[in-house]
Amino acid sequence: MKSTFNIYQKGTIQAEIGFYFYKIHIMGRFRQEVEIINANDTALLKAGYIKESEVRQMKVEMMVDTGAYMICINEELKNQLGLEINDRQEGVLANGDRHLFDIAGPIEIRIHNRRTISEAIVLPGNAEPLLGSIPLEAMDLLVDPKMGQLVVPKDRPYIAQTLIL
Repeated sequence: MKSTFNIYQKGTIQAEIGFYFYKIHIMGRFRQEVEIINANDTALLKAGYIKESEVRQMKVEMMVDTGAYMICINEELKNQLGLEINDRQEGVLANGDRHLFDIAGPIEIRIHNRRTISEAIVLPGNAEPLLGSIPLEAMDLLVDPKMGQLVVPKDRPYIAQTLIL
């Protein structure tokens, strides 16, 4: 699925969101195919209430932005996955304006042989989805800026490693 709306277009709400949710980095940005799944559907499948064919899931290209904290999806993706709004959070835009953003989920994120479950910030309209640093760290994925891709660490290719304090 390709977004027709450039969130980095100057003067748009999406270009200004960066103040707290993410920072826009011109250098080193790239897109990654990401599988996103309604995690509630996965739980219903495991409990035997729905069939595998009823699990709402899709593959989308997301902009990888390590300055972003969370995963950010647009309203279209939220609706296609049937995600529920769990909360609203205030975001302060780069120009100082404050807006409320829906927080939807739970959403399962899969890349390569890694997965995590998170909530997602819902951006207005058909804004370009973003993959931020928290899900990347949870999946123990590394950014290879030279190749423009996410990679699994060579010393732990089969299972994610988490730092526990």
